[in-house]
Amino acid sequence: MVILSSAKISEKHRMRLREHYPDETFIFCTNMDEAKPNIDRADILVTYGEDVTAELIDEAAQLQWIMVLSAGIEAMPLAAIQERGIFVTNASGIHGVPMAEYAMSMLLQVLRQQEQIMANESVHKWDRSVRMDELAGKTLVIAGTGAIGQEVARLAQAFRMSVYGVSRSGRDVDYFDRNVTNDQLGDLLSTADVVVSVLPSTPETQGFFTYEQFQRMPDHVIFLNMGRGDAVPEEDMLKALQESEIAHAVLDVFDQEPLPEDHSFWEMDNVTVTPHISGVSPHYQKRALAIFEENLQRYREKQQNFVNMIDVNRGY
Repeated sequence: MVILSSAKISEKHRMRLREHYPDETFIFCTNMDEAKPNIDRADILVTYGEDVTAELIDEAAQLQWIMVLSAGIEAMPLAAIQERGIFVTNASGIHGVPMAEYAMSMLLQVLRQQEQIMANESVHKWDRSVRMDELAGKTLVIAGTGAIGQEVARLAQAFRMSVYGVSRSGRDVDYFDRNVTNDQLGDLLSTADVVVSVLPSTPETQGFFTYEQFQRMPDHVIFLNMGRGDAVPEEDMLKALQESEIAHAVLDVFDQEPLPEDHSFWEMDNVTVTPHISGVSPHYQKRALAIFEENLQRYREKQQNFVNMIDVNRGY
């Protein structure tokens, strides 16, 4: 069995995989250009997803399984993959810890006026009039109640926040005080102090937050998006901030990345921009490859119950 990787995997992890699976042929590459000459031999492809094209799928005559070492698969040619009957798994779930910590740290920075404090420090200004606020007692609405949303909710509970979730099913999930379906989002927004989006990019979630929904939020709301940029039409986000429909936005994801240098978000006092780093962690690859190894063992044993099996029709 040939396992081809276009993802840049550290030498330590390469050695581990070869030692644990000596009967398999591993071809480790650092990008798809390097991997492409072997794509027709590959039974399994390990990738971060964005380098997979429909043309590549056509060339991958033996390919049966694609392991995506990330959560997002929206850039992949899902129609071509489905037509070939190739199954896809991803690394969903490994981002919970770093992204939840990112969310809480950014919310605390906004509420505790960290930017102003650091500005004062840089000019040796002692100013005790800076207005501080707390997370305790506030209401948090989380759009997306999967592994990341649940970890955000768990930490929020430790800060004694009320936590409400929004999802397609609206089913009860641990650490949430209440969950509703997507079409009930508007019912929660008027009660929110903080709104966090961890939505993936699917046809159902594109344009999920509109200007009208920002109007429903209290004007003191902090909105944080660390899911996908297309969950919020950029013009609606910009208008809501310019019209002071909300107090502050923390944005880690955007329609266009990198965010253009001349974009208005960079200069707005009520926006915090971060460069799609909420999921970054020194433990990322180790956690993603642990899922791959679990699935590889099941694949070798001809099992069907793979971890994080993607419904290619739905895109998640």
